[in-house]
Amino acid sequence: MELRGPRWTLRKPPKRRSRLDRILLLLSLIAVVAYIQYFLLPEVALPLAPTPTPTPNPEVLIAEARALFEEGKLQAAVEAYQRAIVLQPDNPAWHFELARVQALMGQYEAALTAVENALLLNPNYADAHALRGWLLHQLGNTLEGLASLKRALDLDPNNALAWALEAEVFADQGLYAQAAEASRKAVALNPGLLEARRARGYVLYATGNYEEALTEYKAALAINKHIPDLHLMVGVIYRILGDTENAVKAFLEANALDPTNPYPDLYISRTYAGQGEFGRALQYALKAAQEAPGDPFMHGNLGVMYYKNGKLEEAVRELALVVHGGTTEEGVQVEPLPIDYGRVAEYYFVYGLALAKLGRCDEAVPVFQSILEKVPGDEIAVYNAEEGLRLCGAGGRPTATPVATPTPEP
Repeated sequence: MELRGPRWTLRKPPKRRSRLDRILLLLSLIAVVAYIQYFLLPEVALPLAPTPTPTPNPEVLIAEARALFEEGKLQAAVEAYQRAIVLQPDNPAWHFELARVQALMGQYEAALTAVENALLLNPNYADAHALRGWLLHQLGNTLEGLASLKRALDLDPNNALAWALEAEVFADQGLYAQAAEASRKAVALNPGLLEARRARGYVLYATGNYEEALTEYKAALAINKHIPDLHLMVGVIYRILGDTENAVKAFLEANALDPTNPYPDLYISRTYAGQGEFGRALQYALKAAQEAPGDPFMHGNLGVMYYKNGKLEEAVRELALVVHGGTTEEGVQVEPLPIDYGRVAEYYFVYGLALAKLGRCDEAVPVFQSILEKVPGDEIAVYNAEEGLRLCGAGGRPTATPVATPTPEP
């Protein structure tokens, strides 16, 4: 007997089945399951069962990636390369091709990872060493980058890619004679290589040969017209040559190919400002700052355009992010830019002038003094700083309206 419930009622235990009964029951269940499995299940479709799918052929994916690249669908090409590499990760050429597309998109860190994977599989891959060197330079490690480029040329002295990428690094360092020689050699070795034409154009641009540079960049675009940075550089050169219409057209083309890149909008803004169209310039400056809310250069340009449009409070707000750093209204952190010659100095003196016009000379005067102390060779910045100090006097309210002198475009 067992005791149950709060009042302890009595109940007889149930009668146990015999061992034979249990065996017969088990055999019956097995027979039912077997009948269902072998006779009923094949006739019944299971709606939730996954349909087997064939494994993609990695060679087909690579062909697709190459075609997407030629069509200008760069991100889709990257994804196709990545799918192929997952299926067959031991092909160094595929890692290199992925890195090259990522590099052309400006995805330098991802490209460096991919090209170093190629070198793990083939340590003597000259193209991969060349691209690695250029990427390291772009990421701020020029010394190691040059060593990697040298390794590429040691492995293959006639490697056009290595000569082209080395030319660009030399140009960035101001080694123009070496850059010119390397870029000419790259084009001579492989005139159909996009990077060779781009490098030659870059060296010519850096040395002030703008018409010739434009020809080379157009030659690069003839090889692949879907690379945003090529259109960007064409726009920059047209702007220097005073062709505003074609400059804006090139920047818009770059923007269409890479809508999240703030630089086409930044350059359109500066181009319109150079023509005195400050309202249109402000529209594009706003877009650039929205696309890169943590970039102090975008806030600096926006601040200058606010100033040009007479919006002083807004100008001070944006330029304070450049000079002092801070957080945007959306909560994005912006690191300050240390004062420097050229564009950054412009952000500083326009900030000071905006403060002065608002009667905040106690804040403006230290900015002007910092310009005089730290960038004494920047004539435009020094001129505006001295004007600002004269207008503020001993830190009181300005006695006249200061005018910002524009900084020449690069």
